[in-house]
Amino acid sequence: MADTKPVQRIGIMTGGGDCPGLNAVIRAATKTAILQYGIEVWGIEDGFLGLIEDRMHPLDMSSASNILTLGGTILGTSNKANPARFRMGTDHRGEPVFEDVRDRAVANVQRRGLDGIVCVGGDGTMSGANGLIEKGLRFVGVPKTIDNDLMHTEVTFGFQTAVNVATDALDRIHTTASSHHRVMLVETMGRNAGWLTLHAGLASGADVILIPEIPFHLDVVCDFCVGRSKRGKAFSMLAVGEGTKPVGGEVVVDRVVHDSPDPIRLGGVSQVLSQQISDRTGLETRATILGHVQRGGTPCPYDRVLATQFGHAAIQLLVAGQWDRLVVVQRGRLCSVPICEVADRQRTIQPDDPLIAAARAIGTCFGDKPDGN
Repeated sequence: MADTKPVQRIGIMTGGGDCPGLNAVIRAATKTAILQYGIEVWGIEDGFLGLIEDRMHPLDMSSASNILTLGGTILGTSNKANPARFRMGTDHRGEPVFEDVRDRAVANVQRRGLDGIVCVGGDGTMSGANGLIEKGLRFVGVPKTIDNDLMHTEVTFGFQTAVNVATDALDRIHTTASSHHRVMLVETMGRNAGWLTLHAGLASGADVILIPEIPFHLDVVCDFCVGRSKRGKAFSMLAVGEGTKPVGGEVVVDRVVHDSPDPIRLGGVSQVLSQQISDRTGLETRATILGHVQRGGTPCPYDRVLATQFGHAAIQLLVAGQWDRLVVVQRGRLCSVPICEVADRQRTIQPDDPLIAAARAIGTCFGDKPDGN
């Protein structure tokens, strides 16, 4: 049921990792709120950390101007501040001590007189918002992630920019692979979802695409690269998702961040695989981990437009009293779903996805065997 209470003052926050298009959302939401509805807007600094520490400041038309093409977020962000499990320090053994500080965040929002919050983030941020909804706060969510892995939406802003960056990197490394007759592996982000790897791999014509959803056999990958070499293809390009793992094996963990809501940081599988391919085949191999370059920089035109649509739609939802919902794209159209339905969940690639079928049809190797095992 819609809440028809007039909205006079709102907050905007960006949570989780940075992403191209965040400022475009801030711009669209702020200007729509002020120009169309006369709503006062406050920026919450550094995601949930700003709610916990009561760090907020007013946003006006000037604040929201000339930021459309700017990467990052003018509000700052944090991927460690979970109000339901916030690190307060360490105990006598040096172990982190966590507390539930949601009541503190609620009190700060009430003190500032915010009627609700536009929350821009991924599944972890929506989980944090859902925890505060349980405490009585009101949110409208905007889906952000280069991983494109939020449930119930076909696309998130930031994804297309990351695809463009990853594709450009694969294209550039392709020329080196060809010149030096090497097997070149390019590792992309994405955690447990292979959307970024799949799209960039297809766009760049990668010979092998390894994604988390399809565990690979090392012998299949090696045989494929050797087979190309025997057919006169003296090089191979591999697009590798950071969450990729062999059949029966485990993901490669770069580090563990104990005070983060998502403590496991993946990375390095391409380096491990590169050495294994070299040892088994004798082919010269190199690995490149793209890392944070995929998240930085100016958003591409598609993401600027999508982020603007999302920011505008978020304000329309809250004005209509449609709180605690996430703006999404379904069948090419904007709509919304309850935030609780996307919290702590990931949208991964299904085996029958049309892109998988298209890639297999043109001879792309996914490292699995013909029987699907």
